Amino acid sequence: MLARQVVSLTASAEASTVLHKGTVLETMAAESKLAPIRKGLLEFLVLKIVGAKSVYVPDILRQLAGTEFSTQEGTLYPLLSKLRREDLVQYEWKESEAGPPRKYYRLTDAGRAQLAALDEYWNLINRTIANFGH
Repeated sequence: MLARQVVSLTASAEASTVLHKGTVLETMAAESKLAPIRKGLLEFLVLKIVGAKSVYVPDILRQLAGTEFSTQEGTLYPLLSKLRREDLVQYEWKESEAGPPRKYYRLTDAGRAQLAALDEYWNLINRTIANFGH
């Protein structure tokens, strides 16, 4: 019990020290502003991945791993469900040699149109930002 209290107090003191240096607070503020952008871009990237070929969820996760868009099933499945409700993706079950059937996702016609619109808008945004320079 005493060991837990000491660890807790130490962790609180360390957190307090770091927070008072300002860098963590600044980073946290920047992260909170970037979160909605990241969320929207994750949806865009998932559409791009699914648009390339019929794909299984672990394959999507593998492609995103090691990037700033690395995510987990707990984020990806709700996003795919949202995209399916919006009729942007659909899935089909395929038999697997390694176990039960697997759900493979692919774009619908509406999904391909949405992806084309997002690609066009992304290019426009990049040109606009580049025109402003540093």
